[in-house]
Amino acid sequence: MLHLTDRVEFAIHPLAKRIFSLMDEKRTNLAVAIDTTSQAELLALADLLGPEICILKTHVDILEDFSSDLGPALRDLAQKHRFLIFEDRKFADIGQTVSLQYEKGLYHIAEWADLINAHIVPGPGLIEGLKKIGKPLGRGLILIAEMSSFGTLAKGSYTKHAIELGESHRDFVLGFIALRKLSTCPGMIHFTPGVKLQPGRDALGQRYRTIEEVLGENQSDVIIVGREITHAPDPLQMAQLIRKRAWQCKMCYN
Repeated sequence: MLHLTDRVEFAIHPLAKRIFSLMDEKRTNLAVAIDTTSQAELLALADLLGPEICILKTHVDILEDFSSDLGPALRDLAQKHRFLIFEDRKFADIGQTVSLQYEKGLYHIAEWADLINAHIVPGPGLIEGLKKIGKPLGRGLILIAEMSSFGTLAKGSYTKHAIELGESHRDFVLGFIALRKLSTCPGMIHFTPGVKLQPGRDALGQRYRTIEEVLGENQSDVIIVGREITHAPDPLQMAQLIRKRAWQCKMCYN
């Protein structure tokens, strides 16, 4: 199996190359999902956990006190701690609409988020609409090929089509939200949500998988961890524990 540094040469998107390099340099394949409704709490956790992560995942539209100061503040923290910002917007409309959602409106996502994601239901026009805005800014897209929730429809032929679309747009698409390694292209990155130290489900159907299942058995690349870290009594200590365990697990399979 190729090492992270070997996969850099297979990556087409510059951000994919950067993620591989960051993971290797910081010795982390941990992305943290900070799903808080407070801007101040989001920034405080980003500053606290930044040294442990390669990617910070946000949901900007749940903030109750959003202000235009957020983007620049996140960019400053990303530069300080060397991580990328992933806005989990899950675009899912026609190309013209998503391009406006990405660039305009209240959040101006394209100005501050390195990465965004999207469902493939609308077809390739969605990718082209997002690419028109994001590519000139050096941004990247992650396609949702699978989801970790119970009863998801993102499976089978849907998943297969997502991989085909992503691999045919590698100048803008750098990877997939997936439960396991799906693409045979070494330069594509697999991001898996719903990861905890112990398996289980929450009350709304989210299924949690272990680090060993995701990185070992399923050969994913980056684990996305949310409440296990952000709701812990000591978020930094928990992030350090998960980062170390995930990195060791990934290295065992490289």
